Amino acid sequence: MKIEIWSDIMCPFCYIGKRRLESALADFEYADQIQIEWKSFLLNPDMVTDPSKSTLDYLSETKGWSKAQTLQVTQQVVEMAKGEGLTYHMDKTVVANAMNAHRLLQLAKTMGKGGEMKEWLLKAYFTEGANIDDKATLIRLANEVGLNEQRVGQCLDSDEFAEKVEQDIYESRQIGVRGVPFFVLDRKYGISGAQPKEAFDQTINKAWEDFMKTNPILQVVESKDGSSCDLEGNCE
Repeated sequence: MKIEIWSDIMCPFCYIGKRRLESALADFEYADQIQIEWKSFLLNPDMVTDPSKSTLDYLSETKGWSKAQTLQVTQQVVEMAKGEGLTYHMDKTVVANAMNAHRLLQLAKTMGKGGEMKEWLLKAYFTEGANIDDKATLIRLANEVGLNEQRVGQCLDSDEFAEKVEQDIYESRQIGVRGVPFFVLDRKYGISGAQPKEAFDQTINKAWEDFMKTNPILQVVESKDGSSCDLEGNCE
């Protein structure tokens, strides 16, 4: 069964939602038969990267909040993240356009490293305060998950995978995504936002029940008396 997740790297609730999903899957008996696919979503595609400006300053300006209001709101998010074992340094996060980071994520997906790349990008942004629109930073993060540095450089020096990012965004609109994170289970059930773990537990189990009706798992009976020959020609 597949779980598709639309999220943005600069969304604090996307990292929290990721942890809550992982917590639910840790308790799910058939988690090894769940395929996770990370989909791109840009909350602010026109954002201009400005490493000299913190996200707190940006929020104050765009929301019309005072610095005190901004700190109060973001501290609530920091506490929520802490409850999932995450460390947020919102005062260090910088204003950055996430398009290149999403293109890197798309490259990583082609190499079976989408989940690892997503984790490192989120950690870099919220915990390290890294500029996720900086080429050197993105190459460093790609190295952390084992991607080829030359291949990553080629990707970042072009507009490769930009179309795939846009396709994910278009697809999200087609299924009615209005905010992230948004989790789609087997294209039948959706979870909007970083819901409590219990919501993930219930929805995963329900989606799995439906999935099993058309995709039953073969139950194999094994015993020491079951003689057979393996693929290498060994018979016993």
